[in-house]
Amino acid sequence: MKIGTKVNLILIVVFIGGILISGTALSQVLEHNAEKEVSSKAVVIMQIANSLRQYTNDRVQPLLLPKVETQEVFIPESIPTFSVREMVEIYRKNNPNFLAFSYKDAALNPTNFRDKADDFEADILKKFRQQPDKKDQELSGFINTSGEKIFYTARPFIVNQESCLRCHSTPEAAPKSQITAYGRENGFGWKLHEIVAAQMVYVPAEEIFKTAQRSSYLILGMLVIIFIVIVIIINFLIKKTVIQRIKSIANVAEKVSIGDMEASFGKQDKDEIGMLAEAFNRMKYSLEIALDMLNNNTNIK
Repeated sequence: MKIGTKVNLILIVVFIGGILISGTALSQVLEHNAEKEVSSKAVVIMQIANSLRQYTNDRVQPLLLPKVETQEVFIPESIPTFSVREMVEIYRKNNPNFLAFSYKDAALNPTNFRDKADDFEADILKKFRQQPDKKDQELSGFINTSGEKIFYTARPFIVNQESCLRCHSTPEAAPKSQITAYGRENGFGWKLHEIVAAQMVYVPAEEIFKTAQRSSYLILGMLVIIFIVIVIIINFLIKKTVIQRIKSIANVAEKVSIGDMEASFGKQDKDEIGMLAEAFNRMKYSLEIALDMLNNNTNIK
């Protein structure tokens, strides 16, 4: 097997081993980064939702509550949670980057049962309530729902405005049309500064894995290109600085072996191969002396 072939095989083995080791570590890092990116987008959705919630509570609700009091038909747009959910649906449908996301204000006893917390969300809400004084609580991770892997991000929803208690403190204080629409049993008992719900943002895990895979393919593609360039450069250097010089020395040695003492190794660099050429020169010189002595002895006889 030629030197170039051996070097290439060694490089390929090292490259494959490096890809297997680094690829595994890279995949984990990229998935973690993808999770952080999705969590950041989820937080953006929550912040937008909370901004709209405050706007609805401060600006829209005061305008609609008098109508809610006098009309028999309840106006759901007067409830910030309803406006938030509708806004998020519009926002994600109009933004491809958020299309896979879904939002929910999960409460144990909501006014609207579509906001009812399931067992998993109830457990998240329980964890938040165990540390009510801890600011900026956030939980995220993967869950399996109906055979599908989902990534979630959760934050607690705290009642920070007394106006929220207008519809959620007691049935007696709530608008009559609200009682007519939703009854007297659900959505009451809220207290100021209490964690009453968990803001949940869900996204299929496939979206995270796709993001990580795209990054992995890009980086691995760059590594392959770099590897090919390195192999080409190494092969060129080996051919130029090693193989061609060794072939030249071999050709001269072959000529000397058949008696051509005029063959020369030429000027050599002062490296290992140059030392080899110098050793052959000395051997050639010694061979010439030995041949001269042999010829002289033969002539004397």
